[in-house]
Amino acid sequence: MQEIRPYEKPTSLANSPADLLGVVSLRGVVVPIIDLRVRLRLAQANYDAQTVVIVVNVARRVVGLVVDGVSDVLTLQPHQMRPVPPLDSGFAPEHLLALGSIDERMLILLNIEKYLAMTPEASAGLPSA
Repeated sequence: MQEIRPYEKPTSLANSPADLLGVVSLRGVVVPIIDLRVRLRLAQANYDAQTVVIVVNVARRVVGLVVDGVSDVLTLQPHQMRPVPPLDSGFAPEHLLALGSIDERMLILLNIEKYLAMTPEASAGLPSA
């Protein structure tokens, strides 16, 4: 993760996949903005004051991921992570990194690089290297 920023409406791109909201300029770098709710096929969310963009480096490219909000930024130790059991969740096993646990909380750790690269449509939103 590079940074967490407040959501700002990106500039739309014609003929882009539904999850690619558009692009923003971040310190002179054009950054594609992907809505993870759309990508994960969840109900559409209203963008509000809690909506943020998590800026990450994926395949050596900067990408912004729109999420409902961020409550914590955590570093998990190896003993806090467990292998993902076989699930009939619609997720390919390689897209789930691990299950994390902190106190009573269970966290699903997504391998964001593999998840975003899983389809040509997802890659279309990434600027070329």
